[in-house]
Amino acid sequence: MRETEEVRDKVVLVGLHSPVLKKEEDADEGTMEELSSLVETAGGETVGIVLQNRPSPDPRCFIGEGKVEEVKRYCKDAGATMVIFDNDLSPSQMRVLTESLGVQVLDRCGLILDIFAQRAKTKEGRLQVELAQYQYLLPRLTGMWTHLERQAGTSGKGPIGSKGPG
Repeated sequence: MRETEEVRDKVVLVGLHSPVLKKEEDADEGTMEELSSLVETAGGETVGIVLQNRPSPDPRCFIGEGKVEEVKRYCKDAGATMVIFDNDLSPSQMRVLTESLGVQVLDRCGLILDIFAQRAKTKEGRLQVELAQYQYLLPRLTGMWTHLERQAGTSGKGPIGSKGPG
């Protein structure tokens, strides 16, 4: 990275090592180093690495409540603006972690899509990356903007036959 470029984000990397995960989904020192290189390619700076060992992933927050608090303190102390997980996160886990940590949370797939978006030069390439990003984001958008629903009948709570938000 050139010294004249400004680092966009300070990143804490988090990975989960568990015997129940498949080999390609499991995090270890090698995959964390590779993830650190991806962060550098994307224009970020790795300020810390946290590798959690658990018998199985926590269904709610993936790494466990205690480790989430530890990562939150680590982010605050290091001035991190983003946390990137080496493992794939479900949309609900990503939402819970973002709310708990107070910083942006990405997984490896989201980071790779960001790198492709930065590097795409042709119109066709940019469209392909944009399509891939939309397919990645679609399941993560569920439940957003429900605070704007004000009409009766939305979300199945109103009378039968009402059409919901228009």
